[in-house]
Amino acid sequence: MVPMLTTRLTTSLRLRHPIVSAPMAFAGGGALAAAVSRAGGLGLIGGGYGDRAWLQAQFAAAGDTRVGVGFITWALQQSPSLLTDVLRHRPAAVMLSFGDPRPFADEIRAAGAALICQCQDIAHVDDALDAGAEVVVAQGTEAGGHGALRGTITLVPETADRIAGRAPATLLLAAGGIADGRGLAAALMLGADGVLLGTRLWASQEALVKPGHHEAIVGTDGDGTVRTRVADIAREIAWPRGFTARIRRNRFTERWHGHEDDLERNLGSEGPRYRQAFADGDPEHTGVWFGEAAGLIHAIEPAGVIIERIVRDAAGLLGREAVSRLADQAVERAGRGPGTPPG
Repeated sequence: MVPMLTTRLTTSLRLRHPIVSAPMAFAGGGALAAAVSRAGGLGLIGGGYGDRAWLQAQFAAAGDTRVGVGFITWALQQSPSLLTDVLRHRPAAVMLSFGDPRPFADEIRAAGAALICQCQDIAHVDDALDAGAEVVVAQGTEAGGHGALRGTITLVPETADRIAGRAPATLLLAAGGIADGRGLAAALMLGADGVLLGTRLWASQEALVKPGHHEAIVGTDGDGTVRTRVADIAREIAWPRGFTARIRRNRFTERWHGHEDDLERNLGSEGPRYRQAFADGDPEHTGVWFGEAAGLIHAIEPAGVIIERIVRDAAGLLGREAVSRLADQAVERAGRGPGTPPG
């Protein structure tokens, strides 16, 4: 029997467990989102850079399961009709990352979805609160994929303090380096209402990840990643200043990290080589997109098994008194929460 960890997040979003899956571009499809939701969390489909046909297929794969979706905000600004299309599926939540959420907030709210804003520093948090976000994600630099420089263990409590002072009804998720019950318990003690899991669920059976990349994460420790621009250069994707990607250290990063100008001069040959290696699931000659939590991952398992173990271990570490206190706080503060999105 998996214990209940009741928090403001579970009460407000009608979840059994305070876990949301990161909307990982290319990896977080409908099958993974649905598996997370069926396990008691909230699964988010990774809208990424905005592929209309792919998104349609992933919502179909999720079926009738209650899921949400996430977008790279600056990419969504280039094709805002994608949001309108996605909202027809009545997602439980829409997560926006890496850009100004305000142009999309009203449409998301009018559709009855919760607005989740991922933030990498306190200025981003202020933007999210100005947009009226129901949920803020404090993402530390340990996270896989794109992010910035703040560490999770300081960004989370500072964000909690900022929310308490400005918009105390807003919920907070911690992200970056969280992969087991210790991470969930720590996040709750730092002031978060739950966690956003990326790398740990990237390493799940339902994730859209090639077998060679899954094998790579099992064999990699926390020192085996690097924050770099080389994957974006090879893909010819112009990310805004201040954001880099955390990917696995491999032959590709050894060759080009620190030699970005040379890579740009050789894009005619290196770009196609990168894309083919990614399509082939080659773990050495392309970007392999996971974070420092790799060192805590030793097997590729079903998402439901991962979530249940994390919750059980966190509850054991927190102890009965702390779990009860969290539940009491959730009930007490639920009336000031962001409300419950439709199922």
